[in-house]
Amino acid sequence: MKTWLISISVATALISSGTQAAGEAAAGDATAGKAKVAACTACHGPNGNALVPTWPKLAGQHAQYIYKQLMDFKSGARANAQMGPQMIPLSEQDFRDIAAYYSTQQQTPGTTDPAAAELGERIYRGGNPATGVTACTGCHGPAGAGLGAAKFPRVAGQHAQYLDSTLKGFRTGARANDPNGMMRDVASRMSDEEIAAVSQFIQGLTDWPPDSP
Repeated sequence: MKTWLISISVATALISSGTQAAGEAAAGDATAGKAKVAACTACHGPNGNALVPTWPKLAGQHAQYIYKQLMDFKSGARANAQMGPQMIPLSEQDFRDIAAYYSTQQQTPGTTDPAAAELGERIYRGGNPATGVTACTGCHGPAGAGLGAAKFPRVAGQHAQYLDSTLKGFRTGARANDPNGMMRDVASRMSDEEIAAVSQFIQGLTDWPPDSP
């Protein structure tokens, strides 16, 4: 309960301070961004729908979140051998434009493995009180739409394989660019089975109608 209350308090603080931060990506030009993503297509697929499940779908993702991740790749706050070098020649305006473009694209839907649906939904909606795993809905919403102003990403429809590796990266600390260590704290309490199940559930989740702006 204490961990849940702390997570909610941090999330509330981030949302309240997110209005100014949201403007960082608001100035992006989607038309300009379309002309800048040719190199991105090889991994992230046509219109941001990655065909290979180890890479994330960017289509329909919040522009603010994409912008932050690109900035973190460039600064090294988020380490990635493939992404880091590609960010070096790009400017902040390039990031804004790319983020704006992908945010306007339609994401392709995914499906959930029925065998993982029950546990995955239970973790996503209710967490695991016994081990202190908080519900994913607190930040990502009941339908997985996330919250752009707070840079909480849309997760609905994302590849399960990418989600699985991302959660394990947070668990080990290999990925550490989450605000106040929120995701690292959650993932550190999750078992491999829970991570696999919730990743499968999210892959088949839909955020329509959206539960957040």
